[in-house]
Amino acid sequence: MIVTCPICQKKLKPSTKVEESLRGLGPGKSLRINCPQCGGSIPLDASMLDADISSPRGYDTSPAPRMVVKPPPPPNLAALNTSQLEGKVMMEDIPRALILMPDSADRRLATAAMEALGYKPVFVQSPEEAMEKMQFITYASVILHSRYEEGGLENGKFHQFMRAMNMHKRRLVFYILIGPEFHTFYDLQALACSANLVVNDREMAQLEMIVRTAIPQYEAMFGMIMQEINALG
Repeated sequence: MIVTCPICQKKLKPSTKVEESLRGLGPGKSLRINCPQCGGSIPLDASMLDADISSPRGYDTSPAPRMVVKPPPPPNLAALNTSQLEGKVMMEDIPRALILMPDSADRRLATAAMEALGYKPVFVQSPEEAMEKMQFITYASVILHSRYEEGGLENGKFHQFMRAMNMHKRRLVFYILIGPEFHTFYDLQALACSANLVVNDREMAQLEMIVRTAIPQYEAMFGMIMQEINALG
């Protein structure tokens, strides 16, 4: 596994300890290491173990339009004095939940439920904004209401974006669909929609309990499969 510092472009090989930390991360979690050359922060997540990745998640190595970037702060001298990448590892222990629902009482219920579960809710103004954010950020959970876009799920841009997402990234996202057509906890319906959980509008007041119950069930069912995939990678 080779990563590239986004600041100075130095190529680094993380230690075995860092790779073991990545394998132990839960869905949506990531960690950061400091570049020993410039002190810059390098984001890492478990998906980077499953592919030959030469640059950190979120940085496109293909040619792109020139952007004005704020210069980085002065190098961390402590980091320059060590070649050990396992030095400072900063865990992002506050998972984020992207919520695509109209501003309504149900969205407020969803917000309260995810906050109670320890998530930081994030809102967007459009499906396009949501898709742009997901190019650079791995959200631990994504909540989409089936009526968020005109035409419903089948014609909605964001749902099709989720269905087409590379599985290395998709498996890190707990995808929840909400709508009047769903039967809460109906796994077969969730599978047909490429989601992890479906919830009927009538059960929105119980969303905290529903998600709290569903996530451990998902991890118990697919945890061993994910370990096998990581081992093969």
